[in-house]
Amino acid sequence: MKHISTCAIPLAIAGLSACSEPVEKEQEQPNIIFIMTDDHTTQAMSCYGGKLVQTPNMDRLADEGIRFDNCYATNALSGPSRACILTGMFGHKNGFTDNASQFDGSQVTFPKLLQQNGYTTGVVGKWHLISEPQGFDHWSILTGQEEQGDYYDPEFMENGTAIKEDGYVTDIITDKAIEFIDEVPDGKPFMLMLHHKAPHRNWMPAPRHLGMFNDTVFPEPETLFDDYQGRGDAARGQDMSIACTLQEEWDFKLLTREEILAGGNRLYDVYTRMPEEVQHKWDSVYAGRIAEYRSGLLQGDELIRWKYQQYMRDYLATLMSVDEGIGRVLDHLEKTGELDNTVIVYTSDQGFFLGEHGWFDKRFMYEECMRMPLVIRYPKMIKAGSRTEALCMNIDFGPTFLDLAGVDVPENMQGRSFKEVLENEGAVPEDWREAAYYHYYEYPAEHSVKRHYGIRTADCKLIHFYNDIDQWEMYDMKADPQEMRNVYDDPEYAEKRAFMHTLLEQVQQEYGDTDPCEKEKVLFKGDRRQFDRTK
Repeated sequence: MKHISTCAIPLAIAGLSACSEPVEKEQEQPNIIFIMTDDHTTQAMSCYGGKLVQTPNMDRLADEGIRFDNCYATNALSGPSRACILTGMFGHKNGFTDNASQFDGSQVTFPKLLQQNGYTTGVVGKWHLISEPQGFDHWSILTGQEEQGDYYDPEFMENGTAIKEDGYVTDIITDKAIEFIDEVPDGKPFMLMLHHKAPHRNWMPAPRHLGMFNDTVFPEPETLFDDYQGRGDAARGQDMSIACTLQEEWDFKLLTREEILAGGNRLYDVYTRMPEEVQHKWDSVYAGRIAEYRSGLLQGDELIRWKYQQYMRDYLATLMSVDEGIGRVLDHLEKTGELDNTVIVYTSDQGFFLGEHGWFDKRFMYEECMRMPLVIRYPKMIKAGSRTEALCMNIDFGPTFLDLAGVDVPENMQGRSFKEVLENEGAVPEDWREAAYYHYYEYPAEHSVKRHYGIRTADCKLIHFYNDIDQWEMYDMKADPQEMRNVYDDPEYAEKRAFMHTLLEQVQQEYGDTDPCEKEKVLFKGDRRQFDRTK
């Protein structure tokens, strides 16, 4: 693959300017900033038509670049998704199938290849792969809470040294990103993985955003009170409901200051990390919520509706610092003259349920969490306001970054570069894939989502739940985008079902997932809560 030219203004001409305006620098390879959050979803992005919140800086990336409408996680779980992105391979190939796994850092990854081809590489923020990062000139990753990190005064491992930072985690990670950019040697391209903790559970907003949505009533999803009659045992047997699974003290913060400081609760450690003035603001913000809950007036469906509102208020407030951080990075790049030299990618490690089907969390192959947000800005290649229906997966990210840098993509990477999509205003190449493949392994474990695999085409989805059950589900994604009616046994869909089965087998052969039901080799490593993953 040829190196692409990203020249804008010749250096000789740029040197004649005596004004203070930023000047675009000549650079053969583009910089790459890969921004990824944890558990963000398209429903909470205004550029995707979400009605819950405004995300102006994310929207700017979409408005000045391209929005992918059909980008999918190959396993909607944090660690496996990250491993797939790094290696360009599915979990059954890279060895990281669930959050009890440990990433084999000796593998070929796209950061290693970029580093070997002249890039200064860095990662700041969430890593969540246990092993130390490899292929980076600089790394500063969150530690603590099973490597999820803390929202307040978080701890990092930075180039092998443990440090503690004062402040709010999203702001700190953004600061570290800007510092990395400023320290890149002149004339060298860089690749930065800017990976946020937010908006991961338990959704603790920045001090400036505490209580910002206390008076907001958010629209309820149509499926908030789903009874799962249109699906099978997997949907009915999960443990991720807003009604029953979210915890009073941890998720809803329903403890007073005195109760927290008495100890013996999950909030104690995260609350006492806050400066005292933030603690007092926290107390005032949640006092009304506590009183309302303890009044005893909330019952039945009204209690579920109330819980949904509190969940949204914290989740969306936590997200606000992320959007602000993106704006800070864009402003800094513009100030230094590197904005249009830089491919800026925003995504999340998977989607997330925001009350759809009565749920929070992810894991399922259902659309809300399998689908990932993906917007990319790079005006030297991408026409502003582009949109694409191309079926892409997170294993495509690494090959695409390599392709944009002019670096050959290794044959063992199973993803495909979508550079052609970027160059052609989102047009889907004639030889593009027909289906996205998915495989989830983590059961029995947290949230009780059963193991399953399947394919998603432009108009249909086929899912097989296996291990302790053997059940198939199929959804007409055009007629039933909310996936409320399983049509697998509907005679009207018999021909479509046969086609989907044939396609599924072809896809599994292509990607080498030849033992999908784990009958010969069990890839599930166990519930992460039962392991000391530091050993």
